[in-house]
Amino acid sequence: MRHPLVRPVLADLAVEYGRRYGHLPGVVERELTAYPVEEFEPPHGLLLLLVEDGAAVAAGAYRRHDARTAELKRIWTHPRHRRRGLARRVVAELEAAAAAAGYRHVHLTTGPRQPEARHLYLAAGYAPRFDLSADPETIGPLPFRKDLLG
Repeated sequence: MRHPLVRPVLADLAVEYGRRYGHLPGVVERELTAYPVEEFEPPHGLLLLLVEDGAAVAAGAYRRHDARTAELKRIWTHPRHRRRGLARRVVAELEAAAAAAGYRHVHLTTGPRQPEARHLYLAAGYAPRFDLSADPETIGPLPFRKDLLG
């Protein structure tokens, strides 16, 4: 995650999380720095950036959750590039890379105030590990899981 375009991605994520969840002191910063950078580097992790005209337009990463499971983190699309299928492309490429690295499952969580992410994961074949009929605000982070082919 030492690529120079990572910093603007994380800054945009901080703005997005702050807009959706409020600006509680330190909460967004702790969330965005919760994992050491090395966890997103090969052989156990990967950071993926989609770049257009020299700027990141979408990104995502995975890290080792356990020996057979990768965890997706920070799936992001720049606001000006949404509705182009870029997040779905990032997820598909991360899944393929995780499978190639030997992972058999993918785990992820998304926030209860991110309905478009919830829709993305359901459309991409992820199984919700929560009651879909419940108010997401009563659940907290929404967990999903998907088995990878291979």
